[in-house]
Amino acid sequence: MSELKIEADPAEVGLDADRLERIGRHFRAYVDDGRLPGWLITVTRRGRRAYVAAHGSRDLEAGCPVETDTLWRICSMTKPITTVAAMMLHEEGGFELTDPVSSFIPSFRDARVFDAGSDLKTVTVPATEPVRIWHLLTHTSGLTYGFHRAHPVDAMYRAAGFEWDWPAGMDLAQACDVWAGLPLLFQPGAEWNYSVSTEVLGRVVEVVSGQRLDEFFAERIFRPLGMTDTAFWTGDAAQLAALYTRGADGRVARLDALGALALKPPTLLAGGGGLLPDAGGLKALAIDIRTLFPIGT
Repeated sequence: MSELKIEADPAEVGLDADRLERIGRHFRAYVDDGRLPGWLITVTRRGRRAYVAAHGSRDLEAGCPVETDTLWRICSMTKPITTVAAMMLHEEGGFELTDPVSSFIPSFRDARVFDAGSDLKTVTVPATEPVRIWHLLTHTSGLTYGFHRAHPVDAMYRAAGFEWDWPAGMDLAQACDVWAGLPLLFQPGAEWNYSVSTEVLGRVVEVVSGQRLDEFFAERIFRPLGMTDTAFWTGDAAQLAALYTRGADGRVARLDALGALALKPPTLLAGGGGLLPDAGGLKALAIDIRTLFPIGT
């Protein structure tokens, strides 16, 4: 695993060392009062890391502290990586942003839109225009997430097995077909809703590239950027921070049922949320993405 180290004196990159230390002092209180189990913070400027601080536990029950090589789930920050992959293929002529998604995922061809009723008795109308690639990129597709619990269609996603997880054994292609068969919340392009749009975009990446999403990420993004610890799963449970949520008492509570998903290769490569890199990998993505998109292109 990559251990994060300071690469520059703060003053060399225009930062104030005393002010940087305020960051650690502030967030230590989050651990001390039980709001967070632990954290790892880095600050990079001008391509050089000037601050590294860690506090608390990566596993409270085992008493394991956060270390500078701890692995973290990045959840929906997977979305920017999937979007980078899609835009690389767009620049290479793989698709137009106005292309219908059904050109790559045929099950989206006859999309219908929720009009009235409930999740058990739904009235739908035809989509007035197809779901397009740019709708996926902007979360204006009409798709949703089951965990929202704000609309009858959200309940239909949950009934189909999609809330925080997905049905056992289902892959991304199968999931997209299920989502395509459920009503859209609204006409494509009419509104905004945070959704599985980026998961579907990940499937478009697979179809256009002819590669699995994890293979495309590794070959075209992670290896060029030196993101050697970034993947959809890890075999190193010891360095992976345990997953916690907020309990009824307001303090952190362990969430192993969901956390264990990161310890084995997934059947569904969720481009909307599934990667776990080290913080060094995130720095590489943030600072060195210009190597994938050279200036002037």
